[in-house]
Amino acid sequence: MLSHARRLLAALALLFAAGSSGADAPVIAAASDLQFALEEVAAAFRAAGGREVKLVFGSSGNFFRQIVQGAPFQMFLSADEQFVLRLAEHGRSEGRGELYAAGRIVLFVPRGSPLGRAELAALAPALEAGTIRRLAIANPEHAPYGRAAEQALRSRGLWEKAAPRLVLGENVSQAAQFAASGSVDAAIFAYSLALSPRVSEAGSFVLIPAEWHRPLRQRMVLLKGAGETARAFYRFMQGERSRAILARYGFTLPAGL
Repeated sequence: MLSHARRLLAALALLFAAGSSGADAPVIAAASDLQFALEEVAAAFRAAGGREVKLVFGSSGNFFRQIVQGAPFQMFLSADEQFVLRLAEHGRSEGRGELYAAGRIVLFVPRGSPLGRAELAALAPALEAGTIRRLAIANPEHAPYGRAAEQALRSRGLWEKAAPRLVLGENVSQAAQFAASGSVDAAIFAYSLALSPRVSEAGSFVLIPAEWHRPLRQRMVLLKGAGETARAFYRFMQGERSRAILARYGFTLPAGL
């Protein structure tokens, strides 16, 4: 079976073969925590100038590897700025990009969970008692939000208790999907996803204190060969309309970092 990364590359190859040229609709690689916010930004971009972008969401670590291997993206929005900085070292990007936001994580408890409601004080007792049988996070090996979840659990001395119960999503969006579907008892994922109506209505959530994990500094960059539409979208991401959308989805904006 093809790996997730190979499936994504195959899909992109078909997309380009079908005639979606970079000049007309550049393919933008974006961290999964941006799924709902960036769809709104892209709609506003289209309304403002009639131009389209194609958004592909996934884990930042996977995208980094795909870009290094030559994936035909024109812009990359990472949930961890280090992946963008490393792309610059590899000569794959136009400079070191721009910081566009910082993210937060939440503890989410779906309806019907034995935990009842999301409460940070209940997390340790629930793990100790085995009330949490399945806890979803993004895979920490390549997903920044998964690493933040691991850091948060370790900061409370809960990682060893949580590890046997983990259900790992390929990216943070998949971890949120596990929670919204009720297939896990609890999850830790991006605040921006929890604020989406389709996720928030499926349960309750509480913000995890920022000091429990390293900052989720998110950086974007144009990649070598980027066309004018990608450049226009890059500029649009730094404008007031985009910043307002990101703020509404719980992101901290660069001026506040």
